[in-house]
Order: sequence, then structure tokens, then C-alpha cells
Amino acid sequence: MPLALDQLLAGFNIEAPSVALTDMQLDTRLLQPGSLFLALQGHAIDGRRFMQQAEQSGAAAILFDNGDGFVPPRLNIPCIAVPALAEKVSELAGRFYDEPAQKLALVGVTGTNGKSTCTQLIANWTELLGQRGAVLGTLGNGLFGQLRATENTTGSAISIQQELAHFAAEKVNVAAMEVSSHGLVQHRVSALPFAAAVFTNLSRDHLDYHHTMQAYADAKRQIFQQTAAEHCILNADDETAYNWLLQMPQAVVYGIDRQLPAHPGLFVYATEVKYHPQGITISIHSSWGDGVLSAPLLGKFNVSNLLAALAVMLVLQYDFETLCQTAAHLQPVTGRMECFGNQQQPLVVVDYAHTPDGLEKALQAARQHCYGRLFCIFGCGGDRDRGKRPQMAAIAEQWADTIILTDDNPRTEDPTIIIADMCTGLQKPATAHIEHSRLRAIELALSQAVAGDIILVAGKGHEDYQIIGKEKRHYSDRETVMQLLGVTS
Repeated sequence: MPLALDQLLAGFNIEAPSVALTDMQLDTRLLQPGSLFLALQGHAIDGRRFMQQAEQSGAAAILFDNGDGFVPPRLNIPCIAVPALAEKVSELAGRFYDEPAQKLALVGVTGTNGKSTCTQLIANWTELLGQRGAVLGTLGNGLFGQLRATENTTGSAISIQQELAHFAAEKVNVAAMEVSSHGLVQHRVSALPFAAAVFTNLSRDHLDYHHTMQAYADAKRQIFQQTAAEHCILNADDETAYNWLLQMPQAVVYGIDRQLPAHPGLFVYATEVKYHPQGITISIHSSWGDGVLSAPLLGKFNVSNLLAALAVMLVLQYDFETLCQTAAHLQPVTGRMECFGNQQQPLVVVDYAHTPDGLEKALQAARQHCYGRLFCIFGCGGDRDRGKRPQMAAIAEQWADTIILTDDNPRTEDPTIIIADMCTGLQKPATAHIEHSRLRAIELALSQAVAGDIILVAGKGHEDYQIIGKEKRHYSDRETVMQLLGVTS
């Protein structure tokens, strides 16, 4: 039963009338009769400008922030001033939806890279152990394997609590959510009781918003400072995380290259990693015991992601030996170093890599597993950063044996100009194949590749569209590869 307005605000020392409420909304377009409208002074839009519209749309009451002296318009519904409202929305929404995060194990994962993979692995592992796992993040929200598309990596403070309430009703045991730096500084997760909070790594990103790397790092660290996480999990191989450990001696650490014998807290380390065409085999040394696990994942960065997910499952008290045994059945994340083919075919890897750093990491990962030739199919987006085009071509030429330049999302730019820009980064441009059609580019690679070779198809990943001109057309690398290889999902 939803709380009335006075019940919702009880505990905040704010008096309010007993007004029945049906839901909470931040967007006037979603209001219905009985809604509570929260008029936030946002980063780009001041919701207080829409208070009259909210009344007209049927809102039963409005909460607003008067910290800057704002005087609300005269309305016929209750308008309640709540100081620092944005910082309280997570708590308010939690109370309204009956604290759903307390009815399951909630895991928050932040960091520049690895969030999607880690959350998917956690939910997947939960399912393999006979329980229900769910995800909130870039690839969508929902039960594992049943994701619904979302607009943002981390939803609003209200939508998060709504999703968690849905998960609680679905008897979800573990929910893993990606937590963006934007979501942290905007207090969208501030009232969530994380059973475990994970920091994966930090590299340059989002400086248009945070301006400095220090501010970006500080934003990420708020997952431990702003929330009441029961277990804090840090990547010992990351310099930022390593420095934080000095102030977080009880954190759980995981790592490949760096082991910390003097660390007083729990740990999960990879002592040996073997890379093969079918995935990775890792020797584990941990506070929960030693063992070996294999998983159908590619690349050193996925070893790190797997260790992070393993650490989460262990602090949630799942059995170490059972986790090692079931790891072989984990599924690669859709469009993230996702593998197609069998031992009689070349291995085709579909990945979302669309930046110089992303492409280099994907090629390095593929090379670790490649016994034959490495092919790379990629393009660059139109109407976007031209400077990365020669960089990506140079990286592909450095790591791959054969490169095929193709179209990504040309948008309104001439595809021949995009590829010409890419070719300026090649030392031997005459050796590169050019095929504007991604379908024909993949066909070309498959016609030349044999068993033992790897074909990396980079740029689109999980996306199922291509933007040509101003038209968004259906296209999927994954669907194309599966059709050409004769495999089913």
C-alpha cells in the first residue's frame, strides 16, 4: 500500500497533509492523477519551472527545493519545500516503495570499464546456482537474459527503487547494478544498502562533466563513502584503487598482477592464467580456498572482471568450489567479446570496441587466444571525432594480420572520406581491404579464414542498428555472424 504524503515525509521533520499518492515522478510527462511530483533543480533542467504543468497533469502534491530562495507559484495542491531535495530522493523513493533493496542482495559496480560484464556475470552465476539474478545497467534492466532497454547506465533515484520493487516481487535473490559517476554525484543511489560495492578501474572518461581526473575519481569513490555498503571490493591492479586501500584496510581485494601479502582483509587472486581458443583457465588463491576455474571469456580484462564477480559471489556466501565448477557455464556478455563458431570454424568475436583504447584492448585479448591469423573488421563513426580514425587504423595494423575497413555509423558524412581518414594512419594502406558493407566485410573475412583463426568484428557489439544519413536502419553484427556461420542463439 503506497504511503500518504504525511507518512512519506515523517522522519524528515516536515509537516504535510495526508494526501493519498499513487506514485512518484520526476518528469511531468509521466504524471497521472495521484502522482507526487518532485521538482528538482537538475544539472540541465530546473523541474520547478513545470510545477503548474504538474498540477494540470493531475499531480496530487509537489515537493520542491527552496535552498536558493525559490518561491513556488500559487497552486491548489500541496507544495512542500524540502531542503537539498535531490540528496533525499533515493531515501524518499525507498520509503515509498517499501525498501525493496532490503528484500534482496544488491550489488553496485562502478569504474570506467567492466561494469556491464561484471554485473552480467554476477546475475548469470546466481542463475547457475539455482537462484534468480537480475541486472540494472547499460544493456538494460531485468532478470538475467530478459533485459529491457534503458536510456541511462544508472537510472533516476526513483526508477531504481521502482525496478528493485519489481525485482523483489519477482523473488530475485541477487540484483547487480552498474553505478555511473553521474549517478553517484547526483545522489541517485545514496540510500541503497549495497550488500557489496565494487570498484573496477579508472581511466580517462567523462571529463566534459567532471573536468578533472581527480574529480572523476572522487565521484567513483562515493560508492563507498555515500552508501552503506556491507562489503567494499577493490581491484588491486588499478592504481587508484590501490591508493584507496591505504584508507580501506578491510576492503576485499582482487588482482592478477598485484598480490598484497600484508593486506589484512579478504582477497581473491589469479596466480596463473592460461588463454586458449575456448576461453580462459585461472588458478585461484583466495581467503576462501584455492582452486581452478575455466570460463568461455576472452582477454586479460575479462580475467579481472571474472575475479571481481567471484569476489562478490564469495562475500554473498556462495560456495567457493561450486562457483569454480559452474564457471564453465557462464555466458559471454552480449556484444562484449562475444564468441561464435566451433572448433571446425574460425572463431568470430563480436565486440563493442569503438575507441582507440577499446580496439587495442580487444585486439590484444584476441591475440592472446589466437593460434592462427587474426583478422580485424572495423570502422569509425561519421560526424564524430576525426582524430581517432588514423589512430584506430594504426592500432589495427599493429595487432592484426589482416584488416578490413568498413562502415560504422557514417551518419551524414561520406563513408569514403571516413575510410580515407582511417587510411592515413596505415603504414601499408595497400594491404588493407576496404568493404563498405559490414555484411560483405564479414563474408570476405570468413572466405579467407580457417579453423584456428580469429575474426574480430568491432564497433557495433550489442547494437542492432546502423545510422546512414539520418536514417536508423536495422543491422546487427551478431545476427550477421550467426547467419553466416549457421549457428542459433
